[in-house]
Amino acid sequence: MDEQPILSIILPCLNEEAGLEFCLPKIRTVIERMKIPAEVIVVDNGSSDQSVSVAQKFGVRIVKEPLQGYGSACMKGFAVAKGKYFFLADADGSYDFEEIPNFLRLLEQNWDFVVGNRFKGNIEKGAMPWSHRHIGNPVLSSMLRLFFKTTIHDVHCGMRAIRKTAYQRLTLMTTGMEFASEMIVMALKKNLRVTEIPIHYHVRKGTSKLRRLSDGWRHLRFMLLYKPFVLFFLPGVFLLACGIISMPFFYLEELEVFHLQFYYHPMFLSSLMIIMGYQLVLFSLFAKTYAIHHLGDTPVLEKFYRYFNIERACAFGLLTAALGCVIYLGIFMKWLRTNFGALNEVKNSILGLTFMVLGVQTVFSAFMLSILGIKKK
Repeated sequence: MDEQPILSIILPCLNEEAGLEFCLPKIRTVIERMKIPAEVIVVDNGSSDQSVSVAQKFGVRIVKEPLQGYGSACMKGFAVAKGKYFFLADADGSYDFEEIPNFLRLLEQNWDFVVGNRFKGNIEKGAMPWSHRHIGNPVLSSMLRLFFKTTIHDVHCGMRAIRKTAYQRLTLMTTGMEFASEMIVMALKKNLRVTEIPIHYHVRKGTSKLRRLSDGWRHLRFMLLYKPFVLFFLPGVFLLACGIISMPFFYLEELEVFHLQFYYHPMFLSSLMIIMGYQLVLFSLFAKTYAIHHLGDTPVLEKFYRYFNIERACAFGLLTAALGCVIYLGIFMKWLRTNFGALNEVKNSILGLTFMVLGVQTVFSAFMLSILGIKKK
């Protein structure tokens, strides 16, 4: 009967025959030196080369993950791993598996999650493109540190280790390269003890599958989706404030710039800013509500929902829409008094339209928030 492994080494793999040929002997040597029960799991993500044959030659455990993507392969490996500790690294030969004992030592010192830092170690010449080393990775890592209050400096590093019990607390869903960022973000949200360790980075074996712009965008998109305050709320409040401040001015005055009379036309811009800004603020509430009830985010909206429930929101929305209807009714009555003659009520029409749109937005957004707020069992 095989001994229960303490350490599970997980290698996501897509056409890495050259990398596996290089990595697996090194991993075997490290495991023998550490003298602990360990398993090596190669997660084949649809390789069309000889990766599976190479892995079979070294007698490691092979699992298939048909859903393409780095995150899919990693989650599959974690799902089947049996060890107390999980160690994750790319199978392309770019990481030095002599570092494994250093990661394991930190986990045994009660750290929950250990991430490699290539920038504090040694990056071999040609191992990382200049744009990744000096622009892409530093910028995205800085944004993650700013948004999520962490000290991790290399959030995209593929060499990392985590306790099995800590991993089981995470709610991970992304299937692409952004999985690296998601893993750190969720660890921070679950208050795991996270640290980093300097590592060496080498020129990879074989062809890189990294798509610079699209993969970078996926990381950025993920961070923004988890920060609705930055993505939706701030620009929404800015537009809303600009619209609310400018609307009365344009309603009461006719703007003149460089002897050009603008009449009522700037009011359309004010109305547009109010409607767009208000919708963005609502989007921030949608995103935050979903994150709280479905992603395990910090519940910070209880007081808001206590005082602004669906009934009150609908009442407010209906009153706002009714105000718009009253304005249009007043215009219609004036039209009747003029025996259906010419009217100059564009400003009031813009005002009425704005109130009606805001009212409808409020009513239906209240129902949408209630749907998003339905908790899972």
